Amino acid sequence: MSQVTLFIDGENFLHKIEEVITDEKIGSRSASSIDIRKLIASALPALAVNQVNFYAAKLHYHEETTSKSKKLIATQRKLRNLLVTQGVEFILAGNVRAQKIGSGATARVIFREKGVDVRLAVDMVALACDKKLKTAILCSSDSDLQPAVSELKRRGVEVVYLGFEARPNKGLAFTCDRTILFRNNEVIGALQVIRRGGNTT
Repeated sequence: MSQVTLFIDGENFLHKIEEVITDEKIGSRSASSIDIRKLIASALPALAVNQVNFYAAKLHYHEETTSKSKKLIATQRKLRNLLVTQGVEFILAGNVRAQKIGSGATARVIFREKGVDVRLAVDMVALACDKKLKTAILCSSDSDLQPAVSELKRRGVEVVYLGFEARPNKGLAFTCDRTILFRNNEVIGALQVIRRGGNTT
């Protein structure tokens, strides 16, 4: 049965949400408290979304950044639990690896995500090949996904680019059949307020 599926590039999505929080100066909210179903309902009222896939990379402890590693893993676990309660499929794909940059006093460790875009692209194309995809809604700003978008269109699948009003990806907007953008007010409306102690409301 063909369906309408939303494919979310998790890291990119959360980064964009954080940009909105910064731009709108609403520090009492966190990207990890997002109500995706509420956001979808406000931004995509005309689309009956059957499935929501949220792709995230597997995190690993790094001996030089133990504290940060633990914090990132705890945040991802909290986010996963929240999304699962919203009926979102949380898919671990690829890895986040720590990479040491520089040396001596200026050395620092950064984290790089690898493999998420590949899994997302493979899933989209596989569903299209199995004729289980009528409309693919792609929420990502990764231009590397354009070949996968072209393949979906070749197979008769409608592809909707779902971006953010601030700095949308022009390449994906051009390649996809149509574009829908999250408005800042829609994002804010889907964020829960962070209270003292880390609780949300």
